[in-house]
Amino acid sequence: MEQKNLSELTNEELLLEAKEMKSFSIINAFIIGFLAGILFISVYFSAYNLSLLIPLFLIYKLTNDPRIKKQKK
Repeated sequence: MEQKNLSELTNEELLLEAKEMKSFSIINAFIIGFLAGILFISVYFSAYNLSLLIPLFLIYKLTNDPRIKKQKK
């Protein structure tokens, strides 16, 4: 999919893009919160193994998503 500059988009395309970014942000926040809950439970039960490392890695990957950097511009 070819990416366009925001100034080249029509009003309808801009509204669609804003809606997609908002839904992406909500889903992303929910997933990060769920993974943070797994982290807290792992620390509470002293389970220092993959149940601690996998959510940390996934949270890192989700927070460094290029779509988030695009949204901040």
